[in-house]
Amino acid sequence: MTGRRPDPVSEVDALYRDLPDSYRAVAEALRETVQDAAPRLRETVKWNNPFWVGRKDVLCLQCFPDHVNLGVLRGAGLARRFPRLEGTGKGMRHLKVRSVSEARSPAVRNLVRAAVKADSDS
Repeated sequence: MTGRRPDPVSEVDALYRDLPDSYRAVAEALRETVQDAAPRLRETVKWNNPFWVGRKDVLCLQCFPDHVNLGVLRGAGLARRFPRLEGTGKGMRHLKVRSVSEARSPAVRNLVRAAVKADSDS
């Protein structure tokens, strides 16, 4: 035993593979959108959820039976610009995404880019 840690990409891939059919397609479409809009973010798993990390944690996915939340860790500062963001926490906000087309939309792509900029400005 070398004590090697598991490859985080493999862990992330396994997490998506094991998602229920009811929301796997939406989660995978969000993953693609984040990867396309923010290729420099590192994808990992925290608390059994996919996370994207830049300087700090930037985005995460949380899956529910009828939607997938795109969590924006510094979303409170973006809420005026993106009024569909929900939540009342000190920093985090989330966007409920219910379809593949919504996950691939310009609005989600713009939100991802704004979240990356907020991370680089922090």
